[in-house]
This record gives sequence, structure tokens and C-alpha cells, in this order.
Amino acid sequence: MNNLDYVRSNIKFDNSYFRELAGFYSPVDPISVPEPKLICFNNILGDKFDLNRKYYDTPEGAQLFCGNIKPDGAQTISQVYAGHQFGGYSPQLGDGRAVLLGEIFDSEGNRFDLQLKGSGRTPYSRGGDGKAALGPVLREYIISEAMHALEVPSTRSLAAVSTGEQIYREKRLPGAILTRVASSHLRVGTFQFIASLGDHKKLKKIADYAINRHFKKTMRAKNPYLEFLKEVSDKQAFLIAKWMSIGFIHGVMNTDNMSISGETIDYGPCAFMDSYLASRVFSSIDTSGRYAFKNQPYIGQWNIARLAEALLPLIDENLNKSISLATEVVESFMEKYDYYWLDGMRKKLGIENKNSEDKALVTEFLEILEVNGLDFTRSFLMFNNQEPQSFFNWVDNDIRAKNLYYKIKKRTEKNDSGNNQKSVNPTFIPRNHLVEEVIAKAYNDDYKPLKKLIKILERPYQPSIGLDYFANPPKLVDEGYKTFCGT
Repeated sequence: MNNLDYVRSNIKFDNSYFRELAGFYSPVDPISVPEPKLICFNNILGDKFDLNRKYYDTPEGAQLFCGNIKPDGAQTISQVYAGHQFGGYSPQLGDGRAVLLGEIFDSEGNRFDLQLKGSGRTPYSRGGDGKAALGPVLREYIISEAMHALEVPSTRSLAAVSTGEQIYREKRLPGAILTRVASSHLRVGTFQFIASLGDHKKLKKIADYAINRHFKKTMRAKNPYLEFLKEVSDKQAFLIAKWMSIGFIHGVMNTDNMSISGETIDYGPCAFMDSYLASRVFSSIDTSGRYAFKNQPYIGQWNIARLAEALLPLIDENLNKSISLATEVVESFMEKYDYYWLDGMRKKLGIENKNSEDKALVTEFLEILEVNGLDFTRSFLMFNNQEPQSFFNWVDNDIRAKNLYYKIKKRTEKNDSGNNQKSVNPTFIPRNHLVEEVIAKAYNDDYKPLKKLIKILERPYQPSIGLDYFANPPKLVDEGYKTFCGT
């Protein structure tokens, strides 16, 4: 069997979404591209699915990951969903530039979607070309894999392929396609679309599918749809708390970009903070600051409220009772978020045991960072340095910072055991200037810097010996730095 036949036939697909949810998608084939070349193949992720680099990190693999060949057993579709985009409701969105090949299983029997992103027009493209430029594809590859290494729930990137074609945005750009792996691509917007049809049987069908796929135990609950809402709310609270602990700004938290599984999805205008500013915004289209760093928890709760609205007919036949039950879940979101956030921030400051004063300590620490314009990631590392003077110098011997240091040091003396901060505070994150540098090199067909950065970000907690350039913040932070969604 030659390589091409192998990559076409080796992946064992299931197609439960295609099989069970007719009417919730449109069949569509990827559009062929003229000259696919494999930029990156994720060997670590490939091994998880028994996709040997010998066969897939090849020109034949590039043919598969660009959609030029359709693998055996794939039922290619684009999913339909609705969504609130910057607060305004769009009744039908859907995968405008993505095609789901099908579902694959890892060695432990867990189900994942395999999707091509940037593979051409679909029935949901709304006049767009359905393509993706090289820059946004590489940005998602870099940052989604970095998030995974940082232990943040995330969709992942299996491959990036250049297509040999030019696409048009603000200028001509080389095209590319990303192969994305996700626990599923079910979104809050999926439920909004089905609910808008007014067909409770269809709503129940999609809810049962989601529960069976992600929350099997929930189906045995007295009220499985209420429990489902609670589970999704809890996962989102945990996820956003993780974002806030690493200075990550998603940039476009529309309900169609919020995954039911609790994974970070759709890395468009996302970025990591350098100097700490609670109101930080990077997205070029977020002119009102709706999705600013400090607003992310509140938007998470707002999105859960939209899911609750969609699920009301299933939670209880009595609408008033259903609203009351759903409201309790929505209102409990911030309590869950605060728990996860404070737990994570305690660990970042080296505090193990809980105390009522801890939130005030964390808040004061962040205020010090903001007043002094300090780097978010580096500050936590230096604060926990064994030599406190390094942190004092970092904050220019701020008296308030010194006092806080000793207050927190006193708190850590009550720890039950030693706390290894190397596993809590990362040395390496995908800093904006680094991401832009490797993308610029890639536009000139130089992928070595890209692959080096990806390799470094696989181990975010390693010491920076010999790698200070990748660990340190830029000498001059670009306060006007903007990111773009790529569509």
C-alpha cells in the first residue's frame, strides 16, 4: 500500500453528528487547492490518534490535511448555529469556512472531531470566500498548542498546510488550512439556533446528543437538562478562571465561539498580556471593550444566560419554574468563577491554605502590577523568586510592594508543604511580538523560527537558561498592538 492509499484509509471515522442530527448541518466538500505543502504536523497529537508521522508528515499528508483527498469513511459537513456577536443576535451563522471530516478516537476511546478550517465556501459563508490566510492559521496553531501545554482546556492543532493560492483581505496573502481537533464543535450558538426554530423535539435531540457525548452521568439526574446547564456553566467558569490566571484575552467571546465542552475555541483576535492592564483589549473590532480582559468572567456569565434561555422548554414544562431554576444556575456562575480564580491565584503567589484575606492580597498584587505597568507573567515568577530583592528592583523598590511581599511571605509560612512554583507560573507564553515575528518569517517561507517557538512552548515551565529572548517581555511594549480575526 502506498502512502496516499494509507493516509486515505487509515483513519477510522465515526460520524455520529452526521448520523443522528440530520437538519443541523449541510453536507459540503472541501474545495481543492493548487499546491498544498505541509508546514507543521503535530507528532505528539498525531501519536494520540495513531497517526504515524512516517505517513502523515509527508506530501500525502498535506493532500489529506488540505482536503484534496477525502479519507475513507469521512462524511464531510458544516454545522449550523446562531449566535450573539458583540451583543447583537444573528439568527443563522454556521461554519463559514470549516468542514468537519468526522469523529476519531484516541487510544483511550475518547471521541474527538477532526475539522479542516479555511477549506473554502460552505452554505454558511455569507458571501465570504471560506478561506484562511497563513497568519491566522499559524496564530491558532501556536496559541492553541501553547494553551494545552499551559493546562488550559483547548481545541488543538494537528496540522497546518499552505495552499499555494492567494486570498484577499486588506491585501493579497498566502492561503493556508488548519486541521483542528476538538472534543466537539457544539456551541452555545448551536442551541440558540435550534431553540429559535421553536421545535422542542429537535431541541431535546441536540441536548440529548450533547449530554451523551460530554456529560453521560447527567442523563441519570432527576432533571438532566438543568444538570447539563450546571455542568456547562461550571466548565466555563473554570476555563475563564484559567484564562485570567495566565493573562489570556480571547477577544471575541460571542456565543457562537463558546464551546459546550468547556474548551477554548476559535483563536481569532486573541493575545496574551505583557504589561498588566485590567481593561486591556487587543481585538481590532472590539471598539467598545466588551471583551476586555476584566470583562471576560461577566461575558462568560452572560453567555451562560443565553444558553439557559435556549434550554428553558426542556428544564420544566412550567415556564416560570423553568426560569427560576435556570436563573439560579446563571446567578451561581460568578461564585464558581471566584472559587476557581482565587484558587489559581493563591497558587501563583505560593499560598496553599485558604484564608479570608487572600482575595484582598491578590487584588493588591494586581493593583501594584497595573500602577507600575509591570509584565503579568514575569512578575509572578519574580515575586516567588527566592531572592526578594529581584522583585523589589522590578517594581522600583515600591514600598507598597515590599509590604505586600512580606504579608504574603507570612501567609506562606502556614503552608502545609513546600510549593514548587515552577509548575504554577510559566516561564514561556506565546508573547505577541514572538508570534508576530515567526508569522512574518513564515510569510517569507522561513518556518524554522515557527517550529523553534512551538517547541519551546511545549514546555512552558522549563527554566529559561539560554532562552531568555523567548521568556522576557519585549523591551518596549506596543500599547497600540491590535489583532484581527482573519475573515
